[in-house]
Amino acid sequence: MCPFSVKKVGKTRNGKLSDLIYMTREQEKKYRGFLYLILLAGITALILTIYFAYWDKIPSTIKIRAGVEQELDFRVPISGEIYRIQEEAAQVSSVTELADTGILEEDESTGSIHVDFAHTVKVRANEIDTYQMDLKLFGVLPYKNVDVQVIQDKLLIPSGIPIGIYVKTNGVLVVGIGEFENSDGDTVSPAKYVLQKGDYILKINGEEVENKKQLIRLVEESEGEDMVLTIKRNDEITDVMIEPDKNKGSEWKLGIWIRDNAQGIGTMTYEGTDHTFGALGHGINDVDTSILMNLEEGMLYKTEIVGITRGTNGSPGELTGYIEYDSENVIGEITENTSEGIFGICDETRMEDSAYEPIPIALKQEISLGPAQIICSVSSEPEFYDVEIVEVNLEHENVNRGIVIRVVDEKLLTLTGGIIQGMSGSPIIQNGKLVGAVTHVLVNDSTRGYGIFIEEMLTH
Repeated sequence: MCPFSVKKVGKTRNGKLSDLIYMTREQEKKYRGFLYLILLAGITALILTIYFAYWDKIPSTIKIRAGVEQELDFRVPISGEIYRIQEEAAQVSSVTELADTGILEEDESTGSIHVDFAHTVKVRANEIDTYQMDLKLFGVLPYKNVDVQVIQDKLLIPSGIPIGIYVKTNGVLVVGIGEFENSDGDTVSPAKYVLQKGDYILKINGEEVENKKQLIRLVEESEGEDMVLTIKRNDEITDVMIEPDKNKGSEWKLGIWIRDNAQGIGTMTYEGTDHTFGALGHGINDVDTSILMNLEEGMLYKTEIVGITRGTNGSPGELTGYIEYDSENVIGEITENTSEGIFGICDETRMEDSAYEPIPIALKQEISLGPAQIICSVSSEPEFYDVEIVEVNLEHENVNRGIVIRVVDEKLLTLTGGIIQGMSGSPIIQNGKLVGAVTHVLVNDSTRGYGIFIEEMLTH
């Protein structure tokens, strides 16, 4: 038997055979295997493309209001089971009513309820609780586990007033490591390899450090003896030892740049009916290290806007405020500085001066593209200005960039050029509900900015 296969590939104009290709069975097998590999790679690439295209369509956490029927209208080919996160999973049906004829069915053997997001799903939860959904793409491919949190419905007072901010750090923040010339004429850096930018110095030789002046005094009093510093680094507290050196002016130094407070202006987002407030929509970070500042105490002050620098593409503008840091101008106490904003307690008289009535909040799945408004104070009083919501990112990796808005209000564009610094925290309103807060401007397009979902601000 001939161990070769022969394939006729063509004829010349003279009618003769033009060529013969000889291929061993082994070569043919490899060739077919190569083709199958290409086909498999193509199918895998297609599946992954579809998979990641749907990944952001349903958020990893969904909040729903207790006692209110709501629609989850994702319209994606994803389905799965929802169940209560506890051992008695069968109780899910007693506290959660999921109703959409022909779509949702309860599995009595497991106590779970089937959901199919190819259709609109109506959900009603009667009690505050937590559930989980195990979802699959096309009912086959594992998609993600989604937490479902039933929350108490809230009414918040949208604010939009400018605020002066003062925060004091817990300890002293190291914002840089430097060198200096010592008394012998050598260039030294005592803190090099001991401290890092972003460290908080909490204690020196067991004595709590409250401010920069105290730290400078304790270093001077050391007279060059080894010092034990208790520091906080990346949420861990540890002790390090450092030896000061004397500069040419005969002063004992560590060779560090430090900061113990921060000031600025922003916008209050909301006031709660319980005298609480939320503002900024992002945390207060140190300007040199970009690290979230470790808050010991903070205050809000009345602020008067005295100037506006218009924003242009590539150059963000800013509001200039006048702040008197005295007790008569205090309007609130800051108790938390988080990546979702600053939070605390309002002065009761501040609540009496509120310009607006409480309104409902909008959960992220309820927000739609299209017309909306923001409230901000670029003149004497808070005003509504027209914007458009152009993107809603349900699963953005940056919590402060879930919403993208575009300013369309001609008055605001004339005054500011769009979103500018100092407007962070301006509440975003759509259909009479508080949607979120402005957080950042797009540097290359001052008419556009990012926003945070209000539900994210309420999770602090």
